[in-house]
Amino acid sequence: MNSVNDSGAVAGPASGQSSHTHRLRGLAVTGFIATLAAMVATTFAAALAQVVGVDFEVPDGGETIPLSGFAVVTGFFSVVGIVIAVALLRWSARPAQRFVWTAVSLTAISLVPPLLSGANTATITALLGLHLVPATVMIPTLTRSLRTRTD
Repeated sequence: MNSVNDSGAVAGPASGQSSHTHRLRGLAVTGFIATLAAMVATTFAAALAQVVGVDFEVPDGGETIPLSGFAVVTGFFSVVGIVIAVALLRWSARPAQRFVWTAVSLTAISLVPPLLSGANTATITALLGLHLVPATVMIPTLTRSLRTRTD
């Protein structure tokens, strides 16, 4: 079955599929670049917190969170955000709006564990801030990318 695109030219089914694949791939590439930026920003912020005296010691087990741990966790959850954005682009009529609602909700939920960790006030405050650093990188970047791919 053929369809007419905005320019009036007839496009076969393969053309629409290619455009859709291109949009998903573009969103994923943008997301992975943002992920790297979020990982660097979060790790840098954690290093600065350590310089000013935050120990990142979690009372359960008494272990200190290493800087590499911040990078790994940021990378993992940023990729989860990309997967959510790609799924919404694929299956939602309003992907940007739904992504913002979902990402902000998940960010708010992510603030609960530091509050329950039993760590000292400096560590809890730093952890809360470090949850917001990647959110301020990933959410606007992916939202903007979703908007440009659906307009």
